[in-house]
Amino acid sequence: MTNRERSILTVSCYGHFMSHFNMLVFPAILLPLAGRLQMPMIEILALSFWMYLLFGITALPWGILADRIGPRPLLALFHLGAGISALWAAMNMDNAMILSLALAGIGLFSGIYHPAGLGWIAKEVEKTSRAMAYNGMFGNLGLAMAPLLAGIVNYFWGAVAVYGVVGILNLVGLMFLYLARGSNGAVRMRKIETGERASTLRPFLVLLICMMLGGVVYRGITVSLPAYFELRNGALYDGLTGLLGSLGSANVVATGLISIIYLVGMGGQFLGGRMGERFDLRRGYFIFHLITIPLALLMAVTMDWWLVGFALVHSFFLLGMQPIENTLVARLSPPNLHSSAYGLKFVLTFGIGALSVKMVGWVEGLWNLNSVYVALALVSLLLVATIAVLARMTPPMKS
Repeated sequence: MTNRERSILTVSCYGHFMSHFNMLVFPAILLPLAGRLQMPMIEILALSFWMYLLFGITALPWGILADRIGPRPLLALFHLGAGISALWAAMNMDNAMILSLALAGIGLFSGIYHPAGLGWIAKEVEKTSRAMAYNGMFGNLGLAMAPLLAGIVNYFWGAVAVYGVVGILNLVGLMFLYLARGSNGAVRMRKIETGERASTLRPFLVLLICMMLGGVVYRGITVSLPAYFELRNGALYDGLTGLLGSLGSANVVATGLISIIYLVGMGGQFLGGRMGERFDLRRGYFIFHLITIPLALLMAVTMDWWLVGFALVHSFFLLGMQPIENTLVARLSPPNLHSSAYGLKFVLTFGIGALSVKMVGWVEGLWNLNSVYVALALVSLLLVATIAVLARMTPPMKS
């Protein structure tokens, strides 16, 4: 990569880290906040509703705006707005109403990142798939580090300090953005053979269906796996909690394993980025999702170390396909509408993916929690079939 591309990628990776870090800090201090505000945990959790909603539904309007004015000013707004909102939350930790408004501000401004940041990479970085891999790895790092860092800061200095740190880390992003080289988001037309780009609308619509189905699988895994681990890993937990002594509990072990899964996913994203460079994007997308089907079925019938092992490999490929998918978005959408395309992707995947929460509850109520993974395997089977349709209607594509 050129120096300009590396500087853009640095800004984008830090922004991706912070966008997910911002969202995952709140659950880590849920119980301390419930004690501080003397409110039931369910009411404390409700304070974050607008934060998560705005994070998802604003992606499309932010993407349209990024295509009009460029990603750099919007990313500056992201870091400034999220930073000020986090500091506002820190100053009003004892006022539930104002705290909820401050959290909503964090969600609103954090929603800028995905369409603006990914759009910038798609427009400006030649080796798109590799850049998307590095970017995705930092997003996973944000998911894994948020509960850990929030827990440590809360333990030593309290919840006020947690959001003080969040505010400062967001404002640091302005420094990275100031130092970044680039063309202020102007589209740099890459040399792509005419036959290589599927410029019609139909392939992109099919890709949207693929991404919506993938969102169902991803959200279904993330909402069910912690509880599934606690229920199915009895012998494993007995050994680990005994080893950890007073620090050990089923919940601590479960959340620790989930953090490890996110970290393992970083390796999958690195592999996905490399495959996207060397092979047909459609083939890599198909293979990564195909591998998750038997793994989901094995997760439904195993427990303890076997379950953890299959879950790690499943997440390796489920998260690893993201650089390939994001590169396909860049290749199947017009260059001047990249940010809008990413905005549409995240609105639909977050929105439709949220339906998997209902699906998990429905399947678990009719049968049991094991059956959820059979259902997710069937969704992945439908997803693979849809990718096959996409492959038939598009020419070979490489990063």
